Amino acid sequence: MSLETPLRPSSSLESQHPARYALAAGRIFLGWTFLWAFVDKLFGFGKPTEKGWLSGVSPSKGFLSHTEGPFKDIFHAMAGKVWVDALFMFGLGGLGIALLLGICLRIAAAGGTLLLLMLAAASLWPETNPFMDMHWIYAALLVAVALADNGTTLGLGRAWARLPIVRDYPVLR
Repeated sequence: MSLETPLRPSSSLESQHPARYALAAGRIFLGWTFLWAFVDKLFGFGKPTEKGWLSGVSPSKGFLSHTEGPFKDIFHAMAGKVWVDALFMFGLGGLGIALLLGICLRIAAAGGTLLLLMLAAASLWPETNPFMDMHWIYAALLVAVALADNGTTLGLGRAWARLPIVRDYPVLR
C-alpha cells in the first residue's frame, strides 16, 4: 500500500475547477457580442446599425471610411469593398457561433485575434488610453479560451472533439 500523495490533482478534478465556468461565461458573453454584431449588421435592427447588409448597406464602409491614425489610407481604400464586407460578416458570424457553441475554438481564436488586430489598427489611437482598448482584452480572452479547451465546459466541445474529421484534424478543436 502506497502512502504517496500526488502533487497534481487528477484530471477529473482539474476539468471541474470553478474557474472553467467563469472562463466559459466569458466565452459565451464574447460569443454573443460577436453574434449580435453580425445579426445587427445583417438586418439593421437599429442597435446601432440603422440599415443592414441585406438592405444593400456596406457593413464596413461607415466605420472604415472614418478611421484616423497611421493606417487610415489603407482602411479608407478597403471601405465598402464586397470582399471586405464578406470577410467581416462571415468572421463576426462564425466567431459568434463558435464561441457560443464551444466548437472550433482554435480557428476562432486565430481568426478572431486577427479580426481584432485589424479593428484595433483601424481605431488607433484610443481616446482614453495610450494603446489599450477592448480589442486586446477580447483577443486575450479568445486565446485563453482556446488554450484551456474551454468548449468542453458549458459547450459542445466534447461532442465536437469526437467527430471523425475533428479527430483527424485537431486544428478544428
